[in-house]
Order: sequence, then structure tokens, then C-alpha cells
Amino acid sequence: MTRYRSIKNAVNSSFVPTAAAKQRNVVKQVNKKKPVSLLVVGADSKTSADSAMLITLNPSQKKTTVTSIPHMTATRVSGYTKKAPSKFKSAYAWGGTKSTINTTQNMLNVPVDFYVVAKPSGLKQVVTKGGGVTVKSSATFSNYGYKFKKGVKTHLTGNKVLAYVASYKADPKGTNAGKQARQQAVLSAVLKKNATFKTLFNQQFINSLAGAVKTDMNFNEMSNLVKNYRGATKTVSKTALHGTMKKLNGANMKVIKKSELQRVTNKARKGLSLSHKTTGKAAVFTTKQLNDAAIK
Repeated sequence: MTRYRSIKNAVNSSFVPTAAAKQRNVVKQVNKKKPVSLLVVGADSKTSADSAMLITLNPSQKKTTVTSIPHMTATRVSGYTKKAPSKFKSAYAWGGTKSTINTTQNMLNVPVDFYVVAKPSGLKQVVTKGGGVTVKSSATFSNYGYKFKKGVKTHLTGNKVLAYVASYKADPKGTNAGKQARQQAVLSAVLKKNATFKTLFNQQFINSLAGAVKTDMNFNEMSNLVKNYRGATKTVSKTALHGTMKKLNGANMKVIKKSELQRVTNKARKGLSLSHKTTGKAAVFTTKQLNDAAIK
């Protein structure tokens, strides 16, 4: 019981509620073992969100989907639409988790049930304290003194984790796409390896979360996810929003076509066993919308 209370306190120390407008009763979703979604944001500070991934967990389908949302995505940030078009990452800088969640829901027309904000150093701690993960490198590159070779498996732990997920300038793709793919691979490996009670009750692993992670999941919700949703990690499907870089409002942003937004909306809603709906409008910028947004 002493160990249980210690772990519970460590998990709850990361609990920070959000004022975002949730689209459904998340407690009921978890209690009934229904599909849920998590928005994972990688942030160094209150003013910098480097990455975002929308994750759906479907225990009945035994499937997880991970969708990367480029931080450069041109969008209308919830609560700050007069500044549109703006970068998606500005949502966190301007309005924290509330604006980030609402912007995601408005952009994709998909409910966000929980959020997780993790520092890059937090990912390093989580992976390391969990015993490390093994992934197959998606590219050949060097970073922080570590070398990676395309197609060759590598065990990640300590600073090697950050070397693998943080590099994009050294990536031959020359864009954030490679970086996003590597982040997804590491996250998928963590989900598969650590979705057990054995890990949840590992004091070192839980302590690694405290201070490095913020979430609106309390201990009971997190333990229910571990207990009832671990089967969802059996199959992990990964994708990302694709777009074209354009200069808007004096800054480079990624413009996403409506058809691409609809593709991702369909995938995410299917992962949540929800009916078809038209994608959101926050990130759709036709030539007219671009002009309108620029003068607002």
C-alpha cells in the first residue's frame, strides 16, 4: 500500500486539468472501455511546441493510430482567429493546452479526450527508465556524436534517444517529415513495451514521468487505460498531415488541402469507431481564404 500510494502521488503530481471544450464525457468512455484519443504535445517550454501527435486507442479493434500534426501547419488558432493564418504551434504558445486542444478539434473535427505535454528530456527519461527501446533507423545520419544507419536496428537509451528523435537538419529528407517519423517510431515502441501493470508499478518509471510530463489523466484513468487498453497497441498505424510550404503573414507555413485533412479525419474517426463527418475548416486555406485571413 505504501508503494501504491507513492506511485499514485507521483502520477497525480503530473495532473493538470484543462479548460478546453471536450466534446464528450471522457470518464464514461474509459469506464466503458470505449475508444479514446490523446493529443501528445512535445514542448520545451510554455512558448515552444515542437511536435504534436493525435493518438487513438481502440481496444475492440486492437488498434492504435498515431497521426503527426506538423507544427508549421497553417491554421486558425482557437481564441486567436484574428491572427490567422498562424502556425499550429502558436496555439500552445498563446493559449496553452486549451487552445491546442480546441484548435485540433476544430481543424480535424475529431474529439480530443486527453492531452499529454512532454518535454524532450521527459521522453529520454521515460524511454531510459523503461529499459530503452529498439527501433529500425529510417535514415542514415549523425547527431550529438551518435551514428544511425538506414534499415539497421538500434537500441535507444539516454542521450541517444534525443539524438535520434531531435534531428531534422541532418535528415536527408530536409524536412520535419523524417523527424516526425522517428518520433512516431519511438512512441510506438514505448506504447508496446510499457503498456503493462508491471511498468505502471515500476517506481523509477513513474518517477521519470513526474516533472517531465503534464496531463489531464489522473491515476485512476491512467491505470484503467493500462489495464483495459493495452490490447490496442497490438497494431500501431502511423500517418501524418501532408501539405505544401507557403509564405503567409511573413512566415513559412504548411498549407494542408481539404482532401488531405479529410483523409486524416476519416482515419482518426475510424480509429475511434465514430461515424463519418466532414473535416474541420480551421486549416483549409484556398487563395480567397488566404487573402481574407491576411487582412483580418
